[in-house]
Amino acid sequence: MQATTANNPMRYNKPIWYFILGWTLFNAMQAYTLELHADEAYYWMFAQKLDWGYFYHPPMVALFIKIGDTLLPNELGLRLLTVLSNGLAIYLLWLILKRYQVSAKWFMLLVSGILIFHVYGFTSTPDAPLFFFAVLFYYCYQKYLDQDSWLTAFAIGIIVACLLYSKYHGVLLVGFTLLSNLKLFTRKTFYLALLTGLAVYTPHILWQMHRGFPAVNYQLFERSSAFGYNISISITYIVGQLLLGGVFISWFLFYKGFSTKITDIFTRALVFNVIGTFGFFLLNTLKVNVQPHYTLIAFIPLLCLTLISFARQNFNAKWFYRLAMANLILILALRFSLMLGTPYIKKIEALKSYFGFHEWANLVHQKAGNAFVVMDEGFQNPSKYSYYTRSLKGFAYDSRVYGRTMFDIWPMEDSMQHQRVYVLLKNQVPGTTTDSVKCEAGTWYGGWVDDARTYQKIAIDTKETAIKAKPGQKFEFDLTITNTYPFAVNFTNAGYKHPVTLEACFFVHVTPISIQQADSTFNHIKLQKEESAHYKIAVTAPMQKGTFDLFFSLRTEPFVGSKNSRIINFTVE
Repeated sequence: MQATTANNPMRYNKPIWYFILGWTLFNAMQAYTLELHADEAYYWMFAQKLDWGYFYHPPMVALFIKIGDTLLPNELGLRLLTVLSNGLAIYLLWLILKRYQVSAKWFMLLVSGILIFHVYGFTSTPDAPLFFFAVLFYYCYQKYLDQDSWLTAFAIGIIVACLLYSKYHGVLLVGFTLLSNLKLFTRKTFYLALLTGLAVYTPHILWQMHRGFPAVNYQLFERSSAFGYNISISITYIVGQLLLGGVFISWFLFYKGFSTKITDIFTRALVFNVIGTFGFFLLNTLKVNVQPHYTLIAFIPLLCLTLISFARQNFNAKWFYRLAMANLILILALRFSLMLGTPYIKKIEALKSYFGFHEWANLVHQKAGNAFVVMDEGFQNPSKYSYYTRSLKGFAYDSRVYGRTMFDIWPMEDSMQHQRVYVLLKNQVPGTTTDSVKCEAGTWYGGWVDDARTYQKIAIDTKETAIKAKPGQKFEFDLTITNTYPFAVNFTNAGYKHPVTLEACFFVHVTPISIQQADSTFNHIKLQKEESAHYKIAVTAPMQKGTFDLFFSLRTEPFVGSKNSRIINFTVE
């Protein structure tokens, strides 16, 4: 029956067309009815300030959002290109697999059974364009293996650039594909692809270069690992992969995918990518926390290899069909519950940010009016406030316990200086928070701050990147303090309502261990635009042994202090 259907292309494709249409409409309905995820609002901020790069993210997601949001200024518009490109990617996957005579039934059941494919079918983050361009890369690479074409090579060069413009993880797909087929280097057309990709990607490289490679600094210096390796990180990663692959079926997908025999150059690329990508991020858990969704592009070859294996073995086990159906029903129940906002869904920590923030933004706006609203809990809620008020007045203060964000680069802080701002915090601060905001999204405490004074963009550089010391040992650091604002700054406290201090901060992950304040000579420093000054500060190593993050911070009341330097790995032996 399968062979007969396969010989009739129209009949063979028809169920797939209906499936993709239903898949796309369902994603569109979910996109329209659901409030923004916290990260989506941040990327909407990117779209308001289009550029060739954003701190540790490339710009493709901003372009996706800008196009859709311009056409439809609501949640569906923001997610429009994600929904459409996801449906197109599923169709391209089908075209890739057709030559292996895969079953339409198993294709539809497995695609709809992989949870991570659902998530990025309606959620606009960098993973959405990454998924689309990864599938497009496989599609064109398969064509390129069939025929050594200059045009296909040119297209692959552009696609590779788009992959890297989507998310830096795209380099894994390119790298493992090259490793699987080193003979590509003998093709003249390969060098056209290489040069095309480099040319298209050059604007982003220049953007990074002009800003001191913030993405590289983040990966190498700003991702704290002072808490050391914990086996729970690796276990959480593995469990996360099983959940994202479909709670009932993922174990079988990994078994089938990893055991599929290589029969041609294309399946070799699939094997290299599935083993290489999952393995790469597993090894990364030895030093940093790895988010489960980082492996999105690995589920593409995993799906392909499983379906190819099914086709070769004429697999049609009823027990797995029932298991896959139960898996799909569970996912659909979850998605409908999310769409309807059922009470139990709102209690799940990972899903809370989808609910109540439209109301929250309106309540805060009633209090703050046209003033900046300053929050210190990360970039998500300030971005949501800006989106739902369409004001660009939400501002993320660069707290010591949080990483740097685009709010440290955008000129928003420049406009906020010496203005009256509304501070919104999760905890009460005596003398600062005088009222509160209570709604479905939670409770926040707010208050007015006159003559706001912050220094997030002041850069403090040290020669040291790693230090070993004895308990209580004294050090003198020669700091280079640079003013990156487009105006002159000074650190005097004379005549200012809120004093500024320079502090050396020892942390273990997000826990402060020792905070040491510079003497008052620091307050004599004045800097013109782009001017630097040297300042020597004495620092004493903590008495307790261990590995700490040491960084330098400028603190102005009532804020907790910003991260102004890169992290120094400080070990007390």
